[in-house]
Amino acid sequence: MCEDRIEMEIIVDAYGPEEQTMGWYCYHEEKLSFPFRAKCIAERRISPLREGDKVEVTGMATESDCEHEMFVLLQWEGRALGVPLSQLKSIGVEPATKQAIEDWHYCVRARV
Repeated sequence: MCEDRIEMEIIVDAYGPEEQTMGWYCYHEEKLSFPFRAKCIAERRISPLREGDKVEVTGMATESDCEHEMFVLLQWEGRALGVPLSQLKSIGVEPATKQAIEDWHYCVRARV
């Protein structure tokens, strides 16, 4: 179950928001296999992506960029750009990558 995995694997031993964020960051660095294709599933004011845009995700943003939300990198107009992972759905990825993205989506929905 998703909640159990989050509690027992991702944020285990995390005693505050900062430690939980680092747990998520480390989890994504370990589980996401880059590069991977993704599709924008929700527009955000902080991102130039539009719903339906397909992109290639090339890596995680820095730890400091992910202090409040997980950001991944993609190439945009010739430069690396960070976009929220919650904005993306994977396309044809290996199971661990798909699960890590879905876990993050679950976490974001649960916060609302």
